Amino acid sequence: MIVSAKYVFPVTSEPIFNGAVLVEGDRIADIGELDALRLRYPDEEVVDYGMAAVMPGLIDLHTRLEKSVLRGVVADKPFAEWILSVIDHSVQLEQSDWYDSAILGGLDALSSGITCVVDITSTGAAGRAASALGLRGVIYREVGAMDKMRVDYAMHSAQRDIEQWNEEFGSELVRIGIAPAAIYANHPSVFQRVTEVAQRDDLPVAMRLAGSREEYNFVMYGSSMFAVDTMTEEARGYVEIPPWLPFGVTPVRYALNWGAFDSNNVLLIHAVHVNDEDIKKLREFDVAVCTCPSSNAKLGMGVAPLSEFMKAGLRVGLGTDSPAATESTDMIAEMRMGLLLHRASDTRRFLSSQEVLELATIGGARALRQDDRIGSLEVGKQADIIAVDLSSSHQSLDQNPVSALVNTCTASDVMMTMVGGKVLYEKNNWHVGVEVAKNIARVIEIRSKLKA
Repeated sequence: MIVSAKYVFPVTSEPIFNGAVLVEGDRIADIGELDALRLRYPDEEVVDYGMAAVMPGLIDLHTRLEKSVLRGVVADKPFAEWILSVIDHSVQLEQSDWYDSAILGGLDALSSGITCVVDITSTGAAGRAASALGLRGVIYREVGAMDKMRVDYAMHSAQRDIEQWNEEFGSELVRIGIAPAAIYANHPSVFQRVTEVAQRDDLPVAMRLAGSREEYNFVMYGSSMFAVDTMTEEARGYVEIPPWLPFGVTPVRYALNWGAFDSNNVLLIHAVHVNDEDIKKLREFDVAVCTCPSSNAKLGMGVAPLSEFMKAGLRVGLGTDSPAATESTDMIAEMRMGLLLHRASDTRRFLSSQEVLELATIGGARALRQDDRIGSLEVGKQADIIAVDLSSSHQSLDQNPVSALVNTCTASDVMMTMVGGKVLYEKNNWHVGVEVAKNIARVIEIRSKLKA
């Protein structure tokens, strides 16, 4: 099959006008101008998307597919209040609810041009959903215990689940990792134990760190909404034993002191409240970073120093974060939000549309250490390809089509999403292994339960 459009964005090279990509099996076999590919492969079917951009699939470095059913349920709250409220609502959901919610999130991802999701879960529903839908992903088993006496049990349970998940849905498409829970929900030895397991079993590690001012104050000063002595009995539910004293260090330095960055494939999510020394340490340990501009802004968390990460040479990508926070799974909108926030907050370095596109594609692939397989349109790579309609952009497209994509498009402009050579979505039509209408009906049922 030859996939063509007015513009092809390989990302790692210049855009191709009137370009095309040859897909054979699950891989990209050739790329170039449409006329040239037609001459070389006269028997191949040509699917032309017209005034559109054909480009690599978007890589969402941090989402929570299982939380999709909570979109709009917890609104207009700052981070600490928001997360406690999400926990309160989450206890109403059963295991089957999480799966149906994750299916909804996966459908949203595909229709938004996302071909690879990165998810932290304790239920495994996100991995099962990604596998059922044909999405590519890295699914991290979350592990946490505040009480030191419970760390062994928590780690044993996590390792058992990882083995089970690998048998159940682990594949070339869906890979399994491990993730320590947030600092305010963990005994520090968990970070050390997670590193040991990751090194032994060659697992990728992800952790949410330095995201909010409350977390920073919790670690540095022992105070904030997360400090146990200020919690109500209801809010204390996920902190089992009041253990906390101020450590007088940043969250990054705290995690570093417990060996959190010692394994060879670590992804740090958020990294809003970091200083220059923190960034140097992240570079020293080759830690990748995922920034989530929309959720960080919406929850009042702050703006991550993206320019400093890029200047330091860190591997950086973008994430949409929980749909319960942003009410969206739109990576194109995430690119635009990241572009505008960082232009406004750092006038010393003017972030370009091309750079933001790279963050959402090859940057995410590098962060996952999968840039040899995905993230750009190159011969031999996996055929994770999307087509985005540019006909309504109202821009002079030939001048800068990448800018038109980043500054004017949304998820609703996605025309096609292909993962590993298989077309899974075509403008309001899904070619997936689940009953979409049945899933939507289930989600409506779950939401009515949440309202009750």
